[in-house]
Amino acid sequence: MPGKLSTHVLDLMAGRPAAGIRIELRRLGPVPSFVTTAVTNADGRTDVPLLAGADLTVGTYQLEFHVAGYFASKGVPAADVPFLDVVPVRFGIADPSAFYHVPLLVTPWSYNTYRGS
Repeated sequence: MPGKLSTHVLDLMAGRPAAGIRIELRRLGPVPSFVTTAVTNADGRTDVPLLAGADLTVGTYQLEFHVAGYFASKGVPAADVPFLDVVPVRFGIADPSAFYHVPLLVTPWSYNTYRGS
């Protein structure tokens, strides 16, 4: 079975999935490269995996979750400069045949992530 990379975002302040968050994926290395962009759906997930099959290769990647715009759209009061704007999550893919799930749990002031299943 070919591997894949997926994510989801939970808004811990509201206690629900975070719909409408823009996510960018980059492959890091000697020459970093943009891979893809997606927006979370009503379930806080992307509609398709961010990477799958032959596109999922060994290396270091970075997910960039654009959370400031999401919280602003929800009417969350913020300073002129939000505490969290883009949340970067850097992680490694060691086995391209494996399933990697990288969730983000976020508030306007904090975040957490882990390797999910």
